[in-house]
Amino acid sequence: MEKKVIAVVGATGAQGGGLVKAILNSGGNEFAVRAITRDATSDKAKALKALGAEVVSADVADKESLTQAFNGAHGAFCVTFFWEHFSPEKELEHARNMAEASKKANVQHVIWSTLEDTRKWVPNDDPTMPTLMGKYKVPHFDAKGEANHFFEECGTPYTLLNTSFYWDNFIFFGMGPQKGEDGTLGITFPMEDKKLPGIAAEDIGKCAFGIFKAGTKYQGKTVSIAGEHLTGKQMAQEFSKVLGVPVRYNAVPAEVYRGFGFPGAEDLGSMFKFKADYESYFCGARNIEESRALNPGLLTFADFLQKNKDQLTAG
Repeated sequence: MEKKVIAVVGATGAQGGGLVKAILNSGGNEFAVRAITRDATSDKAKALKALGAEVVSADVADKESLTQAFNGAHGAFCVTFFWEHFSPEKELEHARNMAEASKKANVQHVIWSTLEDTRKWVPNDDPTMPTLMGKYKVPHFDAKGEANHFFEECGTPYTLLNTSFYWDNFIFFGMGPQKGEDGTLGITFPMEDKKLPGIAAEDIGKCAFGIFKAGTKYQGKTVSIAGEHLTGKQMAQEFSKVLGVPVRYNAVPAEVYRGFGFPGAEDLGSMFKFKADYESYFCGARNIEESRALNPGLLTFADFLQKNKDQLTAG
């Protein structure tokens, strides 16, 4: 039987890489993987090729290159890269390119990695959160959510995959435990005592593989995933166990976080406020057991920290 090829955008990244490896490690004869990356000569791309992936070069800004990369594929996993350019407009353009390319290439199932458009809950004229970039409340959420319609309307059978906060941010995004003025380690974000749904980035790809394996079951549907829902205090307790030193949770106000001054601080400050203010919706949409059904190896936060202990930096 000819294998079903899954074309994976962002194959050398966190989400796409998780899907590529899930397919390669599946040991079955049903699926093969086509790793799509802008630079097929990169070390990461070469490593995927060595593991058995077909590696092709394409750019989300170039619809024709995407169409060629999708040709002959049964499924496509589509993701955008907001933190490379900080542009909602580019997010929309790239999402449209992927949706249209999936249709042109006659892909049978496309998964779009997305997030909620927060303006459905907090309109631009709502003063409880600042309006950023002229028309967004949480730009990296809103642009993805706004782009959903490209996939809903393109004619390719689709699944919208709502993701969660990457626990990997504690390693690669500078959000890990930092020393305060008193020398005590702390993690800092504006969630008060509310729970934050989170997930290991690689598990997003593994859940996507579960959706592809399920055939038509999730087509035309929205699936929202998380590995665990935890308060900041609970996360700090897990850090304390793994690092062997006390770690506390600093629950700063959202407006303070927005003023921290690093690129994206305003966006992230409003993201945390949205998740805190709409905790019941945001957590309720992300069912842990359903996520585990898609990905039986789903990591808890404690699992994630233990697995990545060597990469955790304190201070």
